[in-house]
Amino acid sequence: MTPHLPLVEAYDGITQVVARLDDSDLQRPTRCHGWLVVDLLLHLVGDAQRAVAALDSPTDGPSDVDAVTYWKAFAAENDPAAASAWAVRRAAAGFDRPTDVVQLWADTALAAVRAAEAADPDSRVTTQGHVLTVADLLTTLATEAAIHHLDLVVDLPRSPLPGPLETRAATATLDGLLGDMTLRPESWDDHEYLLKATGRLPLTGRDRLVLGDAVRALPLLR
Repeated sequence: MTPHLPLVEAYDGITQVVARLDDSDLQRPTRCHGWLVVDLLLHLVGDAQRAVAALDSPTDGPSDVDAVTYWKAFAAENDPAAASAWAVRRAAAGFDRPTDVVQLWADTALAAVRAAEAADPDSRVTTQGHVLTVADLLTTLATEAAIHHLDLVVDLPRSPLPGPLETRAATATLDGLLGDMTLRPESWDDHEYLLKATGRLPLTGRDRLVLGDAVRALPLLR
């Protein structure tokens, strides 16, 4: 699969969700503690901006992380959404209307997608103090977008869910983080896996029984 396609699907999917929302809908809650839809969308704008910057930051240095190990650097941190909730909400409040953030997202996401489509997937770039291939960078971005898409629509029940390509990229990332402990309960579909393995939905007793020792590794990322 072409590495940029999951990101294209992910960003287009988020655009489809928010493009139809009015100012009131953009103030609905999300799964991220302290964030409304508009706040989470502004956080995603930051991811898209980082994508554009990273894709314009080539390096000859060796990779120090890949699409899976990239997340391990953040494993010991508290929930970054909760930790920065106030700062993001203040930034979102600086816009005249919540729908202004939708336009910013649409423009920035499009720029990120175009940069991703033009990039050599085997080249290496820098982001957040790490070096990784473009292909791995795009997978990390698609993974975060897929999970945040599920966060975004928790109070928007008629919204589309993440598509198959981005979902596959995200579940593969979680499988990689679990490593040899991978044993997903058969009752979980892919989206439930993303939500439960990242601590967004509680585990049932049956879940814990099937997961066994792997429970101690959860949440895999936040």
